[in-house]
Amino acid sequence: MTAPNATIDSRLHAIATAQPYPLLFATVSGAHLYGFPSPDSDWDLRGVHILPAREVVGLKPVSDTLTITEMRDDLELDLVTHDVKKFFGLMLRRNGYVLEQLWSPLVVTTTPAHAELKAIARGCVTRHHNHHYLGFAATQWDLFAKESPRRVKPLLYVYRVLLTGIHLMRTGEIEANIVRLNDDARLPQIPDLVARKLAGPEKATLDDADVAFHEGEVGRLRRALEDAGASSTLAEEPTARDALHDLLVRIRLDTR
Repeated sequence: MTAPNATIDSRLHAIATAQPYPLLFATVSGAHLYGFPSPDSDWDLRGVHILPAREVVGLKPVSDTLTITEMRDDLELDLVTHDVKKFFGLMLRRNGYVLEQLWSPLVVTTTPAHAELKAIARGCVTRHHNHHYLGFAATQWDLFAKESPRRVKPLLYVYRVLLTGIHLMRTGEIEANIVRLNDDARLPQIPDLVARKLAGPEKATLDDADVAFHEGEVGRLRRALEDAGASSTLAEEPTARDALHDLLVRIRLDTR
């Protein structure tokens, strides 16, 4: 099964570049990145904005996170950006989500510093990122298990997160697209779940009889992720702090 084509809506670039602060980058996250956008999926944009030095050094509160949720014609948008300092801090905290945003192949806007940051970020990947993915998977499974009827979407999130974590522990590479991940994992249930999600709401729920099967599969993948973390040769701690510091100083001083 090959990955579905992800075509970025041409209006997203104009929206991203109209934000009040310059952007280091903006990329697409969410269902479009993960490989299962349904016809009614909104666009999840994530990125980094750069506060000017004059705002950072003053006494006034800074806008270190900006969030926009709105409809523009038929385009439903969810845009979240962090200031560069906050984002760099998250990179050092074993946060796989921000690395997925940084390395997303669905790029809306970019800069030379974005390319530099992607190279530096390899020094942020550690074997302890498995805890991020284990925790996220547990949260999504709880959401799935409590629903009635149970939806395909949170279940796909569980599988996607576990497979991303296993792949990261084994290779040191971030891959967030479940279709590409399943080229290696070869889980026979994934193509059907993705097809249901792509088809829209009418096919996006599961019979109760399926839940026991998926519970067993999720348990098996959780153990595989735990084992992959325990045996991973990735670093124990990030090694990129100094490089991130130097990049942050250069970026901030260039934005007055």
